[in-house]
Amino acid sequence: MADAVLIVALALAVVMATAVVLTRDPARQAIVLSAYGVTLGILFLVLQAPDVALSQIAVGTVVVPLVVILAIHAIRRQHGERR
Repeated sequence: MADAVLIVALALAVVMATAVVLTRDPARQAIVLSAYGVTLGILFLVLQAPDVALSQIAVGTVVVPLVVILAIHAIRRQHGERR
C-alpha cells in the first residue's frame, strides 16, 4: 500500500512539474508553481520528511509564487510608464 501511495505522489509531482514548464504566461505559471509546491509537500510527507514538507509548503507554495507575481507586476508597471 505504501508503495502505491509513493508511486501516485511521484506521478503527481511529474505531472505538475510538466505543467509548470508548459505554462507560457508568467502569472499563470506562478499559480501552477504554487500547486507544484503543494504537490512536493505531499510527496515529502509520503517520504516521511515532515520538516522538509512544512518548509516546502511555506516557501514553495507561498513565498516563491508571491515574489514572482510581485516581480511581474513591477515589470509590467515599469514597462507601462515608459510608453
